Amino acid sequence: MVKHDKPDAATHRTAAHKADTLKRLGRLEGQVRGIARMVEEDRYCIDIVTQIAAARAALRKVEEEILREHVAHCVEHAIASGDKADQRRKVAELMDVMGRAGK
Repeated sequence: MVKHDKPDAATHRTAAHKADTLKRLGRLEGQVRGIARMVEEDRYCIDIVTQIAAARAALRKVEEEILREHVAHCVEHAIASGDKADQRRKVAELMDVMGRAGK
């Protein structure tokens, strides 16, 4: 896994984007708690699996939005800067995360 060497790398997020992401994650947290309740209540397996699929889709959406922001800001900045090492690092990060996402 490629590690970013700048501790302030996440500061590009707007307040609105951060709030939206946190709201999505809060809803997802509630979904997961609901799934746990379904298991505790011995609900029908297919209903549980359906809710798990919905939670996974919601998590993928959050991931997609964060990646979109990363490309729009961090990667775009690296390209505009002309810093070849930073450009290579950003491409390596994307390749690493996309490789893990495909598994």
